[in-house]
Amino acid sequence: MAQRPDPTAIPALLLAAGRGERMRPLTDTTPKPLLQVQGKPLLQWHLEALARVGCASALINTAWLGAQIEARFGSRFDAPPTTATAITNPITATAAPVALHYSHEGRDFGGALETAGGIVRALPLLAEVFWVAAGDVFAPDFVFAPEAVARFKASPQLAHIWLVPNPDHNPGGDFGLTAEGLALNLPKPAPGAAQQPRYTFSTMALYKRAFFESAWCSIPAGNPAGVQAPLAPMLRAAMDAGWVSAALYTGRWTDVGTPERLQQLNSDPRQQP
Repeated sequence: MAQRPDPTAIPALLLAAGRGERMRPLTDTTPKPLLQVQGKPLLQWHLEALARVGCASALINTAWLGAQIEARFGSRFDAPPTTATAITNPITATAAPVALHYSHEGRDFGGALETAGGIVRALPLLAEVFWVAAGDVFAPDFVFAPEAVARFKASPQLAHIWLVPNPDHNPGGDFGLTAEGLALNLPKPAPGAAQQPRYTFSTMALYKRAFFESAWCSIPAGNPAGVQAPLAPMLRAAMDAGWVSAALYTGRWTDVGTPERLQQLNSDPRQQP
């Protein structure tokens, strides 16, 4: 039997509800999180990373072709032995399993609720602090570190996000970052104007439940009406109030948003495990 999960580990919400319009025709019959990257479904890379730190539970939200995601992963994820480097059984060398749960937005509301709407829908099934990551992002070096959780829990911040250097498809970035580790809601500069560096939001983040119960979120917990709401305006409002911290992540990271990016990932030897 595998060892008990790390008590400092917290649940995760993996966002997998999007239609993946830019990935068509690949996503006409396959949800984007199930597209293969380096021999594995894209979503599996996050699940393996969570298993390595002893995460006991993950919730996956779905909409487009969501039944395929549940059929693929079921109610429990067991990481392959080769990825079990943290929470292991000395006899079987297997990682602690991750219990999987689902929030089927497509079944319940006919479509995806956007990022904030989906998180609030899942809120009753999450803890006071939880991870969130998009299921269509490839970040094989990212660590869902218990140390980061401990620092965040002890801080006054309501959200902690990881930023990445700007990829070619988002040269202007999303948010700024202070030397003290606070995220900044910086307006996009006018052409030729100087401004602090802006970075791209990786989608990996830690949140406190209070972030979604604050003045900048008017959706009731559980989102019973199925309100569609983006996350960015909430983050920007919280940044303006000083409630969002951030860190720069410089490991491998790709927003797998087009067939061309997927093909490049699969043909690049630097992306192999």
